[in-house]
Amino acid sequence: MAIKQLTPEQVRDWTPEQKDKWWLENVYRGDLPQLTARSALTGFVLGTILSLTNLYVGAKTGWTLGVGITSVILAFGAFRLMSKIGIAKDISILENNCSQSIATAAGYMTSPLISSMGAYMMYTGKIIPMQHAFPWMISIAILGVLFAFPMKRRFVNVEQHPFPEGRAAGVVLDTLHHGTGKEGVFQAKLLAICGLFSGGISLFKSEVILNKMRIGFLQFPEYLDGWLYSAGLKPAILGTSLKQLSVRPDTDVVMMAAGGLMGIRTAFSLMVGAIVNYLWLAPWMISRGEILPRLGADSLAVLDAGDPVFGFKQITLWALWCGVAMMTTASLVSFFSKPKMIFSAFSGMLSRKGSKEVDCVAHIELPMRVFVLGIPLVGGAVVLFGHFFFGVDYVLGIIAIPLVFIFSLIGANSTALTSITPTGALGKLTQLTYGLLAPGNVTTNLMTAGITGEVAGNASNLMMDIKPGYMLGAKPRLQAIGHVIGIVAGSLAAIPVFYMAFLKGSPDNLITEQFAMPAATIWRAVAEALTKGLGELPETAQWAALAGGIAGILLELVKVFTKGRFPLSAIGMGLAFVISFNTCLAMALGAFLFALAGRLKPSWATPGDKNTVKNQEPICAGIIAGGALVGIGVILLENFVFTA
Repeated sequence: MAIKQLTPEQVRDWTPEQKDKWWLENVYRGDLPQLTARSALTGFVLGTILSLTNLYVGAKTGWTLGVGITSVILAFGAFRLMSKIGIAKDISILENNCSQSIATAAGYMTSPLISSMGAYMMYTGKIIPMQHAFPWMISIAILGVLFAFPMKRRFVNVEQHPFPEGRAAGVVLDTLHHGTGKEGVFQAKLLAICGLFSGGISLFKSEVILNKMRIGFLQFPEYLDGWLYSAGLKPAILGTSLKQLSVRPDTDVVMMAAGGLMGIRTAFSLMVGAIVNYLWLAPWMISRGEILPRLGADSLAVLDAGDPVFGFKQITLWALWCGVAMMTTASLVSFFSKPKMIFSAFSGMLSRKGSKEVDCVAHIELPMRVFVLGIPLVGGAVVLFGHFFFGVDYVLGIIAIPLVFIFSLIGANSTALTSITPTGALGKLTQLTYGLLAPGNVTTNLMTAGITGEVAGNASNLMMDIKPGYMLGAKPRLQAIGHVIGIVAGSLAAIPVFYMAFLKGSPDNLITEQFAMPAATIWRAVAEALTKGLGELPETAQWAALAGGIAGILLELVKVFTKGRFPLSAIGMGLAFVISFNTCLAMALGAFLFALAGRLKPSWATPGDKNTVKNQEPICAGIIAGGALVGIGVILLENFVFTA
């Protein structure tokens, strides 16, 4: 069934009241089941699962993935299967949408663990108690919901912005529930098969588990260069082993799938940055003595017959300054190169002021009193938590709340038009702000900017989930309740797993070659640079930061002037300085394979072919979900069950 929508002329000329009345009469489906017990339970279960996949991918890449379409397909496929075997009826389109709202909120709320909170623990060397993490993360996520829904009236109802990723989820929902359903069932099966395949690979990589099961001979190799070293070969650059530079092909299919969703342009930029960093700068700096081997007990360890131990973590301590500077300047140039988008974010917020018409959707929208009372109450709780948990001054915490409103408007405007939430730029802007307000205080910079940046990013991302509900006639109040349920689901799953699988008792365990924690690394580096100054860095790192900053500006300006046709992305290149070479290679390979499939498709695909290009989303989502969940399970089993 075609989704009803206003024409461009109606969007331009009609009053907000006319648009709401039209939607209420033509789109709203208040009689359909929406937030039912089964949709809430389905969303809760999917939310716990998908929050863990976002945690896994975020620990590796610094990104959180949108899980809307994945949750839609999984919920639809599960209930279609149960319907066929006679144990449940098909889920309604709005029940499916509600379960998606819950799962999406759960996925997005994991962000602080791999960014501001992770950075705080790295810097202080202290673990935030779990009993503090729960109220902190839940409160800032709920604050994001409270800021998102007032903006919904303007961005979704009045201006009818596209929110491309959200619109895609709405179209998928409509197709699944008003077509034959065969495509949705096929996609669900494809997602499950890819998940089992990826999960199997993750399980069979574990030497500990397989040896305990006495099937160690079936172990799948983590890296594909083992035969070189077994043969006595020692490939090196300027005397440093490629193994220590992390220049080695691996079998991480999860990162290959993440690359498939990333796109070829970003993947190409990632590889260019990785080549510059790991094949040129890192071996050069090691040979000059600027990058030092591991200290402490590890300094006595050797690799390859007496070589000192370097590895990814030691390289990153030097290289991150070039990458962070490049990403920071590029983000800010990109952000301020679109002044119309920034100014338009603040226009129309008072469009209903003075209107004498009745608000015909007031009975289904989240009441204004919820925001009037909720934002001060939840915001006050956040300020109190910030003071008692992290020592943030009350005044600086209070300043963060109105800043959330400003940055949420800007972020939502970008998300509305491009599906890209400029979380990186928003986070750096808030860190710059608090670098001026609280000079010399790294922890305050991290946690106050964490309030502003994390809440603004969460609010902007949730707007993408509100869009399909509007398209399909869902009740906004129920979507808001669903978001809160999702926040609880995500916190119950992601926080304990983060502490057990990634922290493992010490912040020193956060950064490894397998899990680089790039977002947390960047947050920490920016906070230290703003509060301590670059003068404390080694001279070569200062020059690298200067070169990276200039490169970020130039690359972003070229991108602006060529209207996005320039093949290099400064963000992608900079990210390669805080991610290991093997991870960059895996993501680039995944992006290349899907791009190649897209190019070759016309020459070999038949009209009815269920090809990989058409189903790229469920293929990649299945691989990520299966590999990430089993990967986390393997870590937990190795540390708590199969210990020696």
